[in-house]
Amino acid sequence: MERRTLLRAAVLGGTSTAFGGTLWRGAAYAAPAQPGAGPYGALGSADANGVRLPSGFTSRVIARSGQTVPGTSYTWHNAPDGGACYADGTGWIYVSNSEINPSGGASAVRFSSTGTVTSAYRVLSGTRQNCAGGRTPWNTWLSCEEVDRGYVYETDPWGTNAAVRRDAMGRFKHEAAAADPVRRAVYLTEDETNGRFYRFLPTTWGDLSSGTLQVMVAGTATSGSYTWANVPDPDGSPTSTRTQVSGSKSFNGGEGCYYADDTVWFTTKGDNRVWQLNLAAGTYELAYDDSLVASGTAPLTGVDNITGTSSGDLYVAEDGGNMEICLITPNDTIAPFLRVDGQSGSEITGPAFSPDGRRLYFSSQRGTSGSSSGGITYEVTGPFRG
Repeated sequence: MERRTLLRAAVLGGTSTAFGGTLWRGAAYAAPAQPGAGPYGALGSADANGVRLPSGFTSRVIARSGQTVPGTSYTWHNAPDGGACYADGTGWIYVSNSEINPSGGASAVRFSSTGTVTSAYRVLSGTRQNCAGGRTPWNTWLSCEEVDRGYVYETDPWGTNAAVRRDAMGRFKHEAAAADPVRRAVYLTEDETNGRFYRFLPTTWGDLSSGTLQVMVAGTATSGSYTWANVPDPDGSPTSTRTQVSGSKSFNGGEGCYYADDTVWFTTKGDNRVWQLNLAAGTYELAYDDSLVASGTAPLTGVDNITGTSSGDLYVAEDGGNMEICLITPNDTIAPFLRVDGQSGSEITGPAFSPDGRRLYFSSQRGTSGSSSGGITYEVTGPFRG
């Protein structure tokens, strides 16, 4: 994946300007061929599922909260949230969290090579408000509790092995996780207005039972260099992990987190930003900031879960906004990829691609009812690039 160097921009009549000596490229938000059109073109009319997609793409409903998953006897969980896909022979598995408290947990749907649902089942039970998480290189799912002094649970997407609580990864309001096999680290976001950005260094890569929790240390600016410092007490009591290290950088509501090509991206919902860490250079900067876009024209609002593709495209789900998944391309085009109509009381969650990159899964957490029991999980199929 090509690493973005400067995606931050303002709409300034197509010109570039400088702030604090850093070039902010107005071209990043230059109008596409059609208003609202990205590399796949403009969104069409809503289909039978209420999903607006570019030409050539189709959607189907995979599961609904409180109802049996079609083709199975399993009842899908409420408030579907973060998710990930795993190769399963010639087929694949989609894992989805349940953001309810109590009795959150996570479930999975298994697909054949043709995309037919073959089974659905529980992979985690008895936990609280499982929001996002992350996929590990050894094919487990890290399910994160978004509660005060919450835990990370390592789960088996096949449902064969029992889930394991990973205490060493710290107790705080966990949101998302992203694994970096180069530095052998797992990055973690914290959903607090003064949350921190962490990394966990396992004692043995592939075994999360022990290791060192660290927090990012940096200045108050939106770009610069950073270092890591050990968190003295990962248990977070009586002193919260986010207040234990002087100089640790505060982020306003950490959400999604994604790693690729020596870069980690994460979102902060409190200020509607996407951040980018260049791990090789040890620097950070903004990848998207809607406050720098002309009023009323920001293409992405309510940033939340984030994922990416082998072509270098980032997909960012909205919590609110226009109920869109927006696309950020390597050449800095930012535009809606899909929109869900008639569900303004919900949020988009859990975007994840099938292993072959041809199908995108996501959920509307509360659906048309605006209730956690109204969640809908979708699949989008089409000519994805890369």
